[in-house]
Amino acid sequence: MPIKRFGSHKSLVSYSQATKLSYGYPNMNISRSGYRVFSANSTTACTELAKKITERLGVELGKSVVHQESNSETRVDLKESVRGQDVFIIQTIPRDVNTAIMELLVMSYALKTSCAKNIIGVIPYFPYSKQCKMRKRGSVVCKLLASMLAKAGLTHIITMDLHQKEIQGFFSFPVDNLRASPFLIQYIQEEIPDYRNAVIVAKSPSAAKRAQAYAERLRLGLVVIHGEANHSESDMADGRQSPPLTRPSAGHTGLELPVMMAKEKPPITVVGDVGGRIAIIIDDIIDDVEDFVAAAEILKERGAYKIYVMATHGLLSADAPRLIEESAIDEVVVTNTVPHEVQKLQCPKIQTVDVSMVLAEAIRRIHNGESMAYLFRNITVDD
Repeated sequence: MPIKRFGSHKSLVSYSQATKLSYGYPNMNISRSGYRVFSANSTTACTELAKKITERLGVELGKSVVHQESNSETRVDLKESVRGQDVFIIQTIPRDVNTAIMELLVMSYALKTSCAKNIIGVIPYFPYSKQCKMRKRGSVVCKLLASMLAKAGLTHIITMDLHQKEIQGFFSFPVDNLRASPFLIQYIQEEIPDYRNAVIVAKSPSAAKRAQAYAERLRLGLVVIHGEANHSESDMADGRQSPPLTRPSAGHTGLELPVMMAKEKPPITVVGDVGGRIAIIIDDIIDDVEDFVAAAEILKERGAYKIYVMATHGLLSADAPRLIEESAIDEVVVTNTVPHEVQKLQCPKIQTVDVSMVLAEAIRRIHNGESMAYLFRNITVDD
């Protein structure tokens, strides 16, 4: 007896499509391979960079609401589907660092539970990056934050000028550490008159490598200030210098180890000539500006007739705008990795360089699976 067929494969497909249309099911093929860009902060100052990036990419900023409850809890509501898509979260770090971190964690987890394919954090300034070494009986907070982001669902991070490049080893997923130096070097060449008469200054020996990279690219001299009053990070004691626990000896006097002599800072010395030159102080972060103000005064005493300070991340905390305005510093140039519009209103010496171009290009390349090598041209290990 022949088998009775109730319809062809073609008719079944047509019936399936008709059912989706009649019940209002969405077409699951639309934007299946697309991507979305969200801002993890809803404030105007923090979304400015996100809007510039999306404008360069030619996409709209993802619809979401990030707000604080009355009890200061963070709530994130996604207003569109992200299933099966690459999602980029842009989070600039305002003064309230811990709230910004919580916003990023909550949004990452919300995207993870909404079945996003890949969740990439775009964090131009990575917070707690200065706490990347063991201090006495403290903790390496930067590594803790890296573990929290991985647990929340991030699969990739785009950042810029990490305080220490070794921080990338804290993560269990890829990290692209972009550089702001091409934009700052371009600013020097185009906006500083007679920059050929300038010298690049490291305000401490620990900043010498970064300053040397700028000096070699601009074909300028290098000056290093040594003997600052404040101890640098490399001089701070870690757990290995802690005294051993005192235990009662039972007839054994113990080992007599050689006594380590305490370090003593030498008088402030400027290694290099700045007389009649433009001095450009280079660093990665400018937060508390006392060290920069002190360095500017020393350079002024040594004969520098104009002083610039250039850094990637302009945190400019506390009274930084007032101190800069009253100091010998002529201009402070920072990028827009951190919102600082309020500080610019307080101090007209602060100038901003836009780095949204390289962040947008990094997003485009990661989504398309293209090589990132183009963004690291002529960048060495020491940069």
